[in-house]
Amino acid sequence: MIAALQGKIIQKSPGQAVLDVGGVGYEVLLSLRSYEALPALHQEVQLFVQTIVREDAIILYGFASAEEKKLFLLLIGVSGIGPKLALTTLGGFSVVDLQKAIASRDIGRLTTVPGVGKKTAERICMELAEKVALILDVPEMPGVVSPGPASGMPASPQADAASALINLGYGEQQVWQTLRSLEKEQDTTAYALEDWLRQALRRLATAR
Repeated sequence: MIAALQGKIIQKSPGQAVLDVGGVGYEVLLSLRSYEALPALHQEVQLFVQTIVREDAIILYGFASAEEKKLFLLLIGVSGIGPKLALTTLGGFSVVDLQKAIASRDIGRLTTVPGVGKKTAERICMELAEKVALILDVPEMPGVVSPGPASGMPASPQADAASALINLGYGEQQVWQTLRSLEKEQDTTAYALEDWLRQALRRLATAR
């Protein structure tokens, strides 16, 4: 089983990269966080890899860090969460922020991830809160439960913007890549929902 790859990036796009390892091209699926951490084309990179074998395919999932891979394995062990949703979840948070959200049973934050509803978020917390708390070396906090946006705990303006843009028909990966780029290039600390939408729509319009 392939556990890691080191080679030159010969192709990359949001959520995917192809590495040339000794003359063999390996396609690796990535979270948006890991994708954004990749160097430029034709540069060398090392990725931690999880190999998943199905009846019709052998799929490689790549991670910029061992911690992200470990969290991916925990997520796909939760009932109802497959590799695709696990990567989407990892793309919406840093590893540490996601671990903290799970350890504190913050349902509201978890449901800001497209595809993660309240029941799925509750399963993640129920099955992983204790395990993640041990990884963080902090006590589990079962009393800190955010009921979600409908109960008075709003999602972040960035997450709300992502949801709105996806509902408009833009691709999930493209939306998050655009929002992360804005976050890196501009001071978005005081951005309201309208600011995120205005800036993101400008970029998305020119990308089409």
